[in-house]
Amino acid sequence: MIKLSNHYYTFPIGIRNSEVPLASKAEAETSRDLVGDGEADSGFFRALEQYGISLNRPQMAAVRHQTGAALTLAGAGSGKTSVLVCRTAYLVAVRHVQPQHILLMTFSKKAADEMRSRIRSLPVLDAQAASGVEARTFHSFCLQLLRGRGYRQSILGETGQKHIFFKRLMRELLLQNDYEPETLLAQLSAIKLRMLSISELPETTTEERELKLLFTRYEQWKKELDKLDYDDLLLETFRLLRDDETLLATLQRRFQYIMIDEFQDTNQVQYVIVQMLADKHRNLMVVGDDDQTIYSFNGAKNDYILNFEQQYPGASTIVLDINYRSTSTIVGLGNAIIQYNKQRKEKTLLAVKSKGINPAYARLKSTQDEAQLVVEKIIEQTGQGKWAFGDFAVLFRTASSSRALVELLLTKQLPFIDYGDGQLFYDQWAIKPLVAHLRLFLDRRNFDAIEALLPSLYINREQAMAFIWNQDKQRAKKWPLIHLLDFPQLKDFQKDKIKERIKLIKSFADSKPADAVMQLRQAFYDQYLETSKRHEMTEHKEGLKEVLDEFEAAAGSYDTIEAFMAYIDDITDKYAAASREQKHGLNRNAISLMSIHKSKGLEFPVVFVIGASEGILPHSSALAADKHSDRSSIQTGIDTLTEALEEERRLAYVAVTRAQEELYISSPATYRGNPAELSRFIRSAFSKDCEADGDGETALAWLCTSDSCQVWQRIITYEDSQAEARSCPLCRSPMEQGTKLLPSKKN
Repeated sequence: MIKLSNHYYTFPIGIRNSEVPLASKAEAETSRDLVGDGEADSGFFRALEQYGISLNRPQMAAVRHQTGAALTLAGAGSGKTSVLVCRTAYLVAVRHVQPQHILLMTFSKKAADEMRSRIRSLPVLDAQAASGVEARTFHSFCLQLLRGRGYRQSILGETGQKHIFFKRLMRELLLQNDYEPETLLAQLSAIKLRMLSISELPETTTEERELKLLFTRYEQWKKELDKLDYDDLLLETFRLLRDDETLLATLQRRFQYIMIDEFQDTNQVQYVIVQMLADKHRNLMVVGDDDQTIYSFNGAKNDYILNFEQQYPGASTIVLDINYRSTSTIVGLGNAIIQYNKQRKEKTLLAVKSKGINPAYARLKSTQDEAQLVVEKIIEQTGQGKWAFGDFAVLFRTASSSRALVELLLTKQLPFIDYGDGQLFYDQWAIKPLVAHLRLFLDRRNFDAIEALLPSLYINREQAMAFIWNQDKQRAKKWPLIHLLDFPQLKDFQKDKIKERIKLIKSFADSKPADAVMQLRQAFYDQYLETSKRHEMTEHKEGLKEVLDEFEAAAGSYDTIEAFMAYIDDITDKYAAASREQKHGLNRNAISLMSIHKSKGLEFPVVFVIGASEGILPHSSALAADKHSDRSSIQTGIDTLTEALEEERRLAYVAVTRAQEELYISSPATYRGNPAELSRFIRSAFSKDCEADGDGETALAWLCTSDSCQVWQRIITYEDSQAEARSCPLCRSPMEQGTKLLPSKKN
């Protein structure tokens, strides 16, 4: 195997005669220099300094803000938690605000616990004052409020219980395997958080009627159990405040100063609740970063930050633009990436840390090579004692693009924690039927495999399996699936499909596993998923194609179906063992694997961003956004494609700004069997000319200089991009490096 760890370079492929993006050095002055001893609040800042907190100029401005609305734009790594904590203390210790008049809300329990702990530890507040401040998550605040008004329902927080209910309900309605519980819950949550009523959902198609029935039954089930879910806490609180004017007035009198953390993640219900609570005094400070709005699928809206001054005329705007987390080259890259977004508040982060090690870039042929490169680098650096396994994080856009890495880590027995859904790639619902067909080829009496593939024949699984088991007890057959030819509920065309399916599986005798998968897809499976409106309504088609293409790529590494199935079994066992270790906390010093979405708010000494290629980041679903919607954003007026690409660019920005000391970005040259260019977000950070327009993708290429010749060749490898010259293979004229605008891909 070729050693790849020397394949990281200072510049991305195709970038020549450029400079490494570098953030400007931040002002060195802090409160020690900026607050004179004669100032009225100097004692407060001197006490913080003795405790080890020296605030910079914009942080001080936010802390000193007293009345009226304020938008605090907190760039990545700019110390927003310190600002929230210190402003709370400032209001109490300097402005003599009663602690019970302050409400501080955030999104995660971890963040709320940290804020309460830090408030208690500040030397300027006594224990009684610190404990008087309300610092809570949105859900905790709402639950406390509801409990105080007589709501006694228990909280349905266990995801597994919800999944079991939906699976049971779908069996009863003969819809088993038509919808995934996880995507059903996500869709229901999105509906509720947009403050829409289930009773008002459309019923024009069979699928819409089915979804409405499933959602209605779920809500009835919760009511019968006397339970509320997390979305209900928000909605019930909104209704309570809307309908009980006395209660709302009481809360408005109490909470005279309100601060909201991670404001960019606010959904519609949360935003309305905040507006209601702050309406009397309007002393509302929101802290967030519009450049890190990446949860639109959960109802978060960039508009709430962008339009804050319109909602609160005269509001102050404070920009926390000094990054304490990362080296200046990492901060500089983040600045260079995000600058091309149009729907954002203008800001450029400064850096406190020195230049450090430049971010490094790699261009690999495949995701398999990419995984090998990452693993080799981690082994090299841990072997040298430079970093521990727990210092590394690997970030990715989608779970599918991490498959090769997860499996290589399992094979190499390196410790890692997977912060995904805890599901191995081969256990995904879209993959299981394909695996079942391959297993049935190896063992035609594999009843588990028969059960798994029945839905793709449009046959009810439970009824059909009961019939097969009963018939096989009476007279066993080499192919138990043949029993269904006597199943009275099947129509003739369904029986013909069973015969065709068995014939297809038998034909795999001379096929490699990748060819067998391709035959299954071409024969029926892609169309089965494509024509299922139920699947389309709960999972984007591009996501399904991505998963299937990745499965085909995985199969391509093996010569026989038997070897591929043995590999899947081995990886499944290894993943189960690793999951047990993770569950029992045996691998605390472990590499972190997570999606970019999961990484927001976190930081790591060393970060690998994998899959920095067109189609992955930006994702193919974003590139096809204009094909799935003809509307523009009502709030911003920008088209759907631009809106989708700007969120993808924010994802790239979040990914690179998680790194504290070292950053490695890799780009596979092929993805899902097609050429994949380096992500436009990385290329444009070095040259505006590399920024592809919204209607097409640009490819890095050698272009013939002859006016009469149109020959061009893609540049795939880093080495090829560094060549000084090349002759046209057709006319022998000199070729020069440039970009080629590719036609839009049609679905």
